[in-house]
Amino acid sequence: MAQHSTQEPLPHGLARAIRETADAIATLLHRAGDTSVAVPDSQWTLGEAAAHLALANELMADLAAGRERPYGDGTPQSLAAANVQALAAFKEREAQPLASMIQEQADAFLDAVHRSASDESAAGPALLTPLGPMDRHVLASYLLTHMLGHGYDLARALKRPHMIDRGRVGLCLPFIRSVMPRVADPAAIADLAARYTVRLRGGPAFGVSLADGAVLVTPTPLERADCTILIEPVTFLLIALGRRNPWRAIAHGHILAWGRKPWLAPRFPTLFTAP
Repeated sequence: MAQHSTQEPLPHGLARAIRETADAIATLLHRAGDTSVAVPDSQWTLGEAAAHLALANELMADLAAGRERPYGDGTPQSLAAANVQALAAFKEREAQPLASMIQEQADAFLDAVHRSASDESAAGPALLTPLGPMDRHVLASYLLTHMLGHGYDLARALKRPHMIDRGRVGLCLPFIRSVMPRVADPAAIADLAARYTVRLRGGPAFGVSLADGAVLVTPTPLERADCTILIEPVTFLLIALGRRNPWRAIAHGHILAWGRKPWLAPRFPTLFTAP
């Protein structure tokens, strides 16, 4: 395994969360006897999902090191096509080697970020990613978010506990906020003028303004929001990643809404396509 610098060029806790999430996914895979089992609500098998994670971690490590890696054009269709092409060219489906690759490439990503921190500002210049330009801080948040989404899928397939918790969700927010304008559904937001504040229960809040077919996301809540949504953090991430039905979350009391137009709350998840 790679040696880690004592420097912390990433926001507090993010490097540790990346490393621990990769380790948790590897632990899941070490317990997998059959990688041909289906992943619930997916067209992939366990082995294909793990292979995708290994390849994605390698892609992120290359991007963090400043290497260009074209991968679709940012649309859901192009990313899905790129995933199919990458999996067709990469034949490994066994649990043990994929577990090792997921961990090694997460380490390679963190090492690349550490090396870049000594040469430039902490966040570094914008890097071209599958979901648009990002600095290394947001790219690290992207890596964590991606691992948590697919790690959740692997845990469901193996009927094991997942690794998403409140702290890790908070570390995913920089990526989620940055990518929301890019993944907004043009048809859904075309005629909508609305101001949302989204509050994670016991955690941070942010604002989302929609007008004239554009989305503006702010890292702080809006003062005069039409609708404030209070949501349990793990539920928030699972809905954002298309892993949970928002109506079920509302029925179970995991989402509350208030404001001048509280009826806008159920519409909010439909405005975006899960990245």
